Amino acid sequence: MQYKDYSREQRDAELSQLWDEFNAIKAQGLQLNMARGVPSTDQLELSLGVLDILHSAADCSASDGTDCRNYGVLDGIPECKRMMASMLGCDPEMIMIGGNSSLNMMFDTIACFMNSPVTPGTPAWALVADRKFLCPVPGYDRHFGITEYFGFEMIPVPMDENGPDMDKVEELVKDPSVKGMWCVPKYSNPTGVSYSDEVVRRIAALEPAAPDFRVMWDDAYCIHDLTDDHDEILNIFEECEKAGHPDLAIAFCSTSKITFPGSGIAAMASSDNNMKVIKNKYKYQTIGYDKLNMLRHVRFFGDFDGMKAHMKRHAEVLRPRFEIVLKKLSEQLEPYGIVWYNRPRGGYFVCVNVMDGTAKRVVALCKEAGVILTGAGATYPYGNDPYDSNIRIAPSFPGLEELSGAMDIFCLCARIAALEKLNA
Repeated sequence: MQYKDYSREQRDAELSQLWDEFNAIKAQGLQLNMARGVPSTDQLELSLGVLDILHSAADCSASDGTDCRNYGVLDGIPECKRMMASMLGCDPEMIMIGGNSSLNMMFDTIACFMNSPVTPGTPAWALVADRKFLCPVPGYDRHFGITEYFGFEMIPVPMDENGPDMDKVEELVKDPSVKGMWCVPKYSNPTGVSYSDEVVRRIAALEPAAPDFRVMWDDAYCIHDLTDDHDEILNIFEECEKAGHPDLAIAFCSTSKITFPGSGIAAMASSDNNMKVIKNKYKYQTIGYDKLNMLRHVRFFGDFDGMKAHMKRHAEVLRPRFEIVLKKLSEQLEPYGIVWYNRPRGGYFVCVNVMDGTAKRVVALCKEAGVILTGAGATYPYGNDPYDSNIRIAPSFPGLEELSGAMDIFCLCARIAALEKLNA
């Protein structure tokens, strides 16, 4: 029976029992962290071969003869550009290899356009006092952090099972002060939604009033499938070309959750027009990124097929963790009618909506019981979830037993918060 159908006396009795369970758990002094999508030790050990694949000076030359130990090569060695181009579905000429963080490249791209017009005849974004950015929600808090840092007004755009609400996007881009839009097109953070063909085509066909409007296409989870029955999305560059908008999208990816988050490789890709502006900033910023690390990654994987094979090993580690989360939600919360959650086929998160008005309470209770979660509201601009319901679960880091215990606590706290809300 759902909690809304309980009598007041039944809710009081249930709440009393749950508080007894909570206090017993709290007394154990647990310390479990599910705040961020951090790879587990088991996943990191899959990539140890990256560290010792170069043995001598003879191993340090790129395919074009470049000595990767030395200065130079602003946009990356050829074999690494080819591999990452396959990952993003574009020509290697469109690729620039960065350091270890695609987030860093996104920040740098926004910073570049703040000072250097990306489209001739337009002002740098810093000169647009009322500049705005579209933010599909729930979404990635670090995206929102970048645009907030640079003084953009962030406009929430609701997500559904197909991706962003394109009717709203198409209306909003009629405002010339709207300069861009964040997108995580496959296994979106945190909803796990992959954009439908129609959504990708409508994004590519956008006719913004601002000629310098750009889509920040963060393809972070493009090969992070949990099963062989995985999602596929249309190629944004091909669709933009068909729509006559080759400069619209700038795509990003990295190996952060493929090899080592702290020492992987990042890449970005876009049209020649966009990359000329972006590289003009990078040439003053760096002589070139870590070419030895690029070479190590290429030698380790061999090619993009090797990278995809490697990701199947990641899936074997991750899949049981997702299964635990989904099983606990199904058995411990769903019967009470107090939860909605996604069942992603890839990515790193399970998106949970608890009863409206209780997410902050759930997160606070979990912390009190020893489980750290991403803050309630973090998946919305300015940390403002208007429904106070969305919580992002990151199951990757804890061991299976720890994760099972953490989810028991999460479900217990969600039940307590829901009963308190109903009794208020």
